[in-house]
Amino acid sequence: MGRTARRVAWRAHGARAGARARVRQPARRPRGRSVTVPQPHGVACPNCGAPVRFLWAQAVQTTCAYCRSVLVRRDLDLAKLGTQADFPATGSPIQIGTEGQWHDQRFVVVGRIAYGWARGRWNEWHCVLADGTSAWLSDAQLEYAMTIAAPADFDVPAVMQVRVGESYVWNDTPYEVASITEARYLGTEGELPFTTWEKSACLFIDLLNAQHGLATIDGSEAPPVLFLGEYVNFDDLRFQNLREFDGW
Repeated sequence: MGRTARRVAWRAHGARAGARARVRQPARRPRGRSVTVPQPHGVACPNCGAPVRFLWAQAVQTTCAYCRSVLVRRDLDLAKLGTQADFPATGSPIQIGTEGQWHDQRFVVVGRIAYGWARGRWNEWHCVLADGTSAWLSDAQLEYAMTIAAPADFDVPAVMQVRVGESYVWNDTPYEVASITEARYLGTEGELPFTTWEKSACLFIDLLNAQHGLATIDGSEAPPVLFLGEYVNFDDLRFQNLREFDGW
């Protein structure tokens, strides 16, 4: 859900993700609608007993940082779905807890899904905006995009009927299908608004418009889900609490 941007080869420095990282000192908070970073609240992991802290009250799935159990919320309890082999490596400076600003709203990164495809891999960072809206930051080879889910009453075509070059109109804006990508789940970390445990393959349809906006149809859901947004420049997001790697 919310996976966006062209599926390009993983950035060349991604292999250095294992390098020891250090956190930058927080910069002065930019002006704009402020984000109230949620106070963590948590329960114990049902597998190892370690504390599991949630930053987002609506989180459905998370992963224990100690034993890597994939956990899902059921009422007030946590249930174990399985165990992740390892957290997927990333060469990105973005991390859980990174803050930024998109237009007039601040946001905080609370989760991540890593995807692979025929020519590489990319990250989708789950973000929570200041108004509580769930958003996605796509991070692929120095190319970034932000999207949010479109209203439920928007017409979304059946994914198997879509072809490259076709056009669709949402919000009175025409979008043209640019690519259709088959991808696979590589792993997750942090808090997500849905569960990914029983999913393996997924289909994404990316569309572009003349105003540099984009749309993504997520075919892993039934019915498929539409996300609308735009490509963004890294510096324009005014990040804080980024990770940096030794030797960079």
